[in-house]
Amino acid sequence: MVPSFKKGVVNLHFLTIALFIVLLFSLALSRKYVALTLNHIAYGMGFNTNNIATSNYVNFINEQSNGEQNLTGATFLNTKINFHDSLAQTADVLGAQSSAERWIDVDLSEQRLYMKEGDATVNSFLVSTGKWYPTPTGEWRIWTKLRYTRMKGGSKALGTYYDLPNVPYTMYYNQGYGIHGAYWHNNFGHPMSHGCVNMRPVEAGIVFSWAAIGTRVTVHQ
Repeated sequence: MVPSFKKGVVNLHFLTIALFIVLLFSLALSRKYVALTLNHIAYGMGFNTNNIATSNYVNFINEQSNGEQNLTGATFLNTKINFHDSLAQTADVLGAQSSAERWIDVDLSEQRLYMKEGDATVNSFLVSTGKWYPTPTGEWRIWTKLRYTRMKGGSKALGTYYDLPNVPYTMYYNQGYGIHGAYWHNNFGHPMSHGCVNMRPVEAGIVFSWAAIGTRVTVHQ
């Protein structure tokens, strides 16, 4: 028969171990949210620590082929996911054809992208902008268009790592910040990205077909 005080010690040990496991699990889950907070603080202080805002990442973009890669696995926030593609359906959705300037307006507060011809809006779609790193505001022009490309970034240690092959309908406008289809989530209308403008692949294809290299992109709150 085990004395009651020894039972109490054993139970305390089990409780301590259980609490330690819960703490480790909680820390593992919270790593990326710590990173989120630090990224936003750094951005607010004028420091851009996002790897896609570097000349090295631009070089990485330029090394990508414009064809589909032979990769079907992908990683988003340290989690393996499957790649699936969607072709754009462009008929009867592009709005009026006019001689007015075509440009793209991204409203971060609305989480919506507007296709503009002059002052007229010819179409608009829900998007997902920066959650894990803010989407910069400003005005740029599309400098390259890629039917497929690969995107990598984030941190494995912090749980924000991503390695995404075959990202469809990508239009880079500010270094590694771009507008593109996202097959790894379906939460459009809410911030989800590492700074880019995520769209449903089919809808990204509509904008991709409508816009050209040099098209103006304005991003604002």
